[in-house]
Amino acid sequence: MRFVAAILAVIALISCENQQKNEFNSVEISPVFIDSLSIRAIEPLDENRVWFAADKGKMGLIDGEIPKLAIIKYGDSLLHFRSIASTKEAVFVLSIANPAVLYKIGFNGSEATNIEEVYNEKGDNVFYDSMKFWNENEGIAIGDPVEDCMSVIITRNGGNTWQKIPCVNLPKIVRGEAAFAASNSNIAVFGNHAWVATGGRKSRVMHSADKGETWEIFDTPIVNGKAMTGIYSIDFLDETTGIIFGGNWEDKSNNEGNKAITRDGGKTWKLIANGKEPGYRSSVKFVPGAKGQGIVAVGSPGISYSSDGGKNWKELSKEGFFAIEFVNDSVAFASGNNRISKLLFEK
Repeated sequence: MRFVAAILAVIALISCENQQKNEFNSVEISPVFIDSLSIRAIEPLDENRVWFAADKGKMGLIDGEIPKLAIIKYGDSLLHFRSIASTKEAVFVLSIANPAVLYKIGFNGSEATNIEEVYNEKGDNVFYDSMKFWNENEGIAIGDPVEDCMSVIITRNGGNTWQKIPCVNLPKIVRGEAAFAASNSNIAVFGNHAWVATGGRKSRVMHSADKGETWEIFDTPIVNGKAMTGIYSIDFLDETTGIIFGGNWEDKSNNEGNKAITRDGGKTWKLIANGKEPGYRSSVKFVPGAKGQGIVAVGSPGISYSSDGGKNWKELSKEGFFAIEFVNDSVAFASGNNRISKLLFEK
């Protein structure tokens, strides 16, 4: 028995050492692009290249130290972009507000080739928030309601054309429920699944298991009821495990009811670290390769990290960002006011 106990103690010690060894202890932040922009949508290609879309009609590819930039006008107006997604042959940017204009920009691996308008929607309440692709052919973008449902558009042909799903095929929302175009991350996709996070009057998660053909909606314990409360970001590790993060933009220090985990594909959600730091964050991501234990959340108050699946968090930096996207298990890009930075997480 003593021998068995000793073996178990050694195993526990090794496991503890491995966990500590794999835990992030700091982050090195290196600006790669600086401009007078609000940058809320980024799409990395690798450790040295990242697409971005911003306000003032500006989008582009940061290629190492070389910014390849474009300014997109709609008539005489400069569009404001907060949604971006890419396939192997193209990048897509979608503007907020009226009109919503979606552009497909060809990409040959190093340079943008051609640009074409592939979707246009006009209306007083039109406002698109985020965009993702399941694969090379099928993608989804979501926006605030113009009727009694969220706006959802789908492509099945590589982004060449997009169709809006009729409200009769979508869950009904309540008046004052919408989404936040804060970080291009209130959609998560995995396999055939899509999850869409809402906020405002209600904080809920819409789910499709068949790439947008059918939908259901689930309640969450995230704070709601005011215009700036709710879920700002959602991420899924696999078909069952996901995280939602947000809070109250008008009370960023409030750390109650602002982060939750699901283990059943979004049907039920349980608050994590409730009443503990961090408060409001606008973008959350599972760390690649960390088996759901490593999670990073960023927002204007700073960068927070959990090594135990969200139970406990520590602050890695007070430098604020709107969005984060990982390239691998230790490198990410983050965007914010006037800049894009590369983040190197160190153990």
